[in-house]
Amino acid sequence: MLNPFFLQGSQSEQRLVQELINEQLRMYGVDVTYIPRKIVNRDTILNEVETSKFDDNYTIEAYVNTYEGHSGAGDILTKFGMSLRDELTITISKERFDDFIAMFLEGESDDEIIVSGRPREGDLIYFPFGQRLFEVKFVEHEDPFYQLGKNYVYQLKCELFEYEDEVINTSVDEIDTQIQDEGYITTLKLAGIGETASVSPVINTGYVREVFLNNDGNGYTSSPIIQFDDSPVSGGTATAVAITTAVAGVRSIKEILLTNAGFGYTSAPGITIYSGGGVGAAATASIETTDKGVVSFALVNAGSAYPAVPTVTVAHPSVGAVATASTTSGIVTSITLTNPGTQYKTAPTVTLSTPSSGINTATATATIGTGGTVTGFTITSGGSGYDGSVIVSISNEDSNKNGVRAVARAEISEGNVITAVRIVNPGIGYTENPTVTVADPPAISGIGTYQFNELITGESSRTTARVKEWIPESNTLKISYVDGTFTNGELIVGAASSATYAADFYTNDDTYDKYTDNDSIETEADLIVDFTESNPFGNY
Repeated sequence: MLNPFFLQGSQSEQRLVQELINEQLRMYGVDVTYIPRKIVNRDTILNEVETSKFDDNYTIEAYVNTYEGHSGAGDILTKFGMSLRDELTITISKERFDDFIAMFLEGESDDEIIVSGRPREGDLIYFPFGQRLFEVKFVEHEDPFYQLGKNYVYQLKCELFEYEDEVINTSVDEIDTQIQDEGYITTLKLAGIGETASVSPVINTGYVREVFLNNDGNGYTSSPIIQFDDSPVSGGTATAVAITTAVAGVRSIKEILLTNAGFGYTSAPGITIYSGGGVGAAATASIETTDKGVVSFALVNAGSAYPAVPTVTVAHPSVGAVATASTTSGIVTSITLTNPGTQYKTAPTVTLSTPSSGINTATATATIGTGGTVTGFTITSGGSGYDGSVIVSISNEDSNKNGVRAVARAEISEGNVITAVRIVNPGIGYTENPTVTVADPPAISGIGTYQFNELITGESSRTTARVKEWIPESNTLKISYVDGTFTNGELIVGAASSATYAADFYTNDDTYDKYTDNDSIETEADLIVDFTESNPFGNY
């Protein structure tokens, strides 16, 4: 029978013990940081946590039970690399956890925090002396065992945290940067300051109009040489390059692009395809002797910061018609032709701007003459409510006109500059050098500074990732937790910093851990015991 002079578990006795324990922890303990795991995504079939984050931190005093050093298996060297199995056991106050941590966790979403009333397996402890993160593997809440009928502490048995691309963003740099160089890291090269390229075209007659690939050949190990056999008596010889492609392991010619369409040809030249290690390719050419086309492009300015091939637009050989309109008392009464245009084969559509009242828009039609020019307009409705200038728009679609628009394609180098402009189609019917427009690089100049751990998004692919490190000197962004695939040329925008640069290209993916060199260790281990062929210790 228990001693009747002691209450053996009264509330006051239990309170006294708890206070003594709390005071002892403050005196002989160390401040550690408790970091709760929040679930971001869970497998609905196997109920496994696929993605988690650590974005809160709570400081709490803890007694280090393993005061003589880390317990556990220590450093293990295996065929598959070096593994650190350091363990740490700490004791924290149950009351202090309930009052200063659990009450905050209870306010979190049930989808993120499953158990909020006690420390949970999977949460992290930051141990400041070793500057290491430990993962809680087991929570012992019955040691000591019910002193005076109550438990007062939690014992947290922890192992060294093995990072698996979790998002750690506690806002404490000392903690967050512990995993800055660990995990699956992708290096994304970004384009720097950009400049728009410019191109100058040359037109002429007697040029190669088209190259027909009659046989694409096979077995090429490099691009073959394209040679036009017959040079014009008075003019320039055409030149071209072959673009190869591989299908089912067989490399053949995909297309032949003109680098110069030549001029002065009176008959179609023959084409010889040689070198490159392949056989069987054959091509023929046709020429245009009457009308002019774009025979070459001169690169005036190579531009810069082109991570992807830009669009090159060549103006149509025709000239679009231009007109103005006059009004009287808010009604369109006349349309005056200021430029009749050229090479129209059908009457273009005429559109007049909407009046300020927005009720009754004027309408009109155009007529063309035998020379392919607009000769006049017929007002079918003068509309009403116009109180200012009227904008006259005349359609300028290629399908409404004679002549063929030239088509060109740019090539870029690893330095993100344009190296050449190839002729896909020299066009037909040009009377003067057309305007050639090269698209701007994705970002004329990148802006901002990416922040560690912030979310970045590719504007076109919608791919997301977390920033590990931003190196502005080389425009290099180290990222992890990549969801999707970034595309060359798209803008990469930081959610927190609003930093914006254009994506250039990926370098090799890398997994870095300062404690491991698994590939090298495995290679050396295979020289001693090789498991790749069979189990040397017998079958199982």
